[in-house]
Amino acid sequence: MKKIIYWLLALYLLIPIGPVEASEDVLKVGMEVNYAPYNFSQTDDANGGYPIANSAGEYANGYDVQFAQKIADHLGKKLEIYKIDWDGLIPALTSGKIDAILAGMSPTTERLKQVDFTEPYYKAKMVVVIPKDSPFINARSIDDFKGAKITGQLGTFHAEVVNQMDGVIKQEPMDSFPTMIAATNAGNLDGYISEEAGALAAIASNPNLTYLKFEDEKNFKTSDSDTTIAVGLKKGSPLTEMINDYLSELDINQVQDEIMSEMVDITTQDEHDLSFFAEVKTIWSQYSQLFLRGILNTLFISIVSTIVGFIIGLIVAIIRQMETNKQTRPFGYYMHKFVNTLLTIYIELFRGTPMMVQSVIIFYGLKQYFDIDLSPMFAALLIVSVNTGAYLSEVVRGGINSVDKGQFEACKAIGMTNWQAMTNIILPQTIKTILPSLGNEFVINIKDTSVLNVISVTELFFMSRSVAGSTYQYFPTYIITALIYLVLTFTITRILLLLEKKYNERDFILESSTGANNVNTKNN
Repeated sequence: MKKIIYWLLALYLLIPIGPVEASEDVLKVGMEVNYAPYNFSQTDDANGGYPIANSAGEYANGYDVQFAQKIADHLGKKLEIYKIDWDGLIPALTSGKIDAILAGMSPTTERLKQVDFTEPYYKAKMVVVIPKDSPFINARSIDDFKGAKITGQLGTFHAEVVNQMDGVIKQEPMDSFPTMIAATNAGNLDGYISEEAGALAAIASNPNLTYLKFEDEKNFKTSDSDTTIAVGLKKGSPLTEMINDYLSELDINQVQDEIMSEMVDITTQDEHDLSFFAEVKTIWSQYSQLFLRGILNTLFISIVSTIVGFIIGLIVAIIRQMETNKQTRPFGYYMHKFVNTLLTIYIELFRGTPMMVQSVIIFYGLKQYFDIDLSPMFAALLIVSVNTGAYLSEVVRGGINSVDKGQFEACKAIGMTNWQAMTNIILPQTIKTILPSLGNEFVINIKDTSVLNVISVTELFFMSRSVAGSTYQYFPTYIITALIYLVLTFTITRILLLLEKKYNERDFILESSTGANNVNTKNN
């Protein structure tokens, strides 16, 4: 076990803290890679697919990808595409982890306060996506949806224009288009706001849906900053002027029609009149590589972080349980008090805040304010490890407190130091007591890695979001994901129970042997 721990720690330390110094000849572009036909995921380079830099073996395609390639070629730079969750795109840009955002993003007033935008490279047309059997199917205006439950995507102007629809029951904005599609299919929504290209891809994958578009005077009142899509750049970036010069040379409407029609065709070329199980089978056969890669990353993060977190928790608990005599060692006494205070703050901080918030602060905050550039995988291991350590320190402390205090006194009576008593007598009993809790923490870590998608760690949930956003088959995709998590947690739970049983049987045999020897000694 010691050798295994040493090897894992060695691997942990060898993971790079950050990427190699960025080259001026590289254009790093961030996008979700789950918003077809703007950007979507595929498993090969077919139809112009481009490799994703932070997800080996996965390729991005779509209108944003093709336009990013055009911009990179014009600038004489090598394109690198980074797959980043929508909420992480602007933090990634402002912290310098990427150079530009091409993700179907509009230059709204709020976003302009944080980043600069180029001239538009796409102009959207707003529509309402509804079921084909909707009672609102004959609507001819946005005011013909009285009593309808309508929403838009969180963080976009789509959620705001719902207010223009007279008499609708506005629903809470949702985080993604696949989520809204699933809610509309399930009947929880009567419809959602989209732009036409996205709606085309959505109804191609969901034949029970359709969309309505209206004449200008009966449609949503929007500004150019809402309906246009532009390249997001860091404030004061010299790339803004360079890209604007290129865009001024293009006929955007012509380029838009050519590229977008091709991307819509790619995302709608498959037949979707399949049964539910046939859809599940099709998604698995097409994207199994991405699911398997997500599984491996999830297990790696969970195993390493649980072991490292246990070591952290063990050390923290031992330090907090140690006692120092104020009279004989005053300096040591006050130093221990100071360290104890710091450890208490650490425990309360990481137990009292969500791991997702910690992830954003550590990954983006360290880069933006301290220029410490962590790689996503290293950041994931660090975040989950210190979070696990905070929880397990209390578990270990409880295990130590469960050991009879008389044993501490007996150790002191025979001349053992605090360290000797702890490592030789107390901890072996503590570990046996907390073994079920350690297994439970491991299982929790497998599921909690899903929050790491906010910092673009390519774990299972992040891969699943890519598949769902690329196929618009939300429910079948997450059925696959749920089954994978279930198999992982069930299998690992059974293994841990087996190990616990073996451990207890071994202790029972040792105790029986010791008891028999004592009886023989007395008889003799």
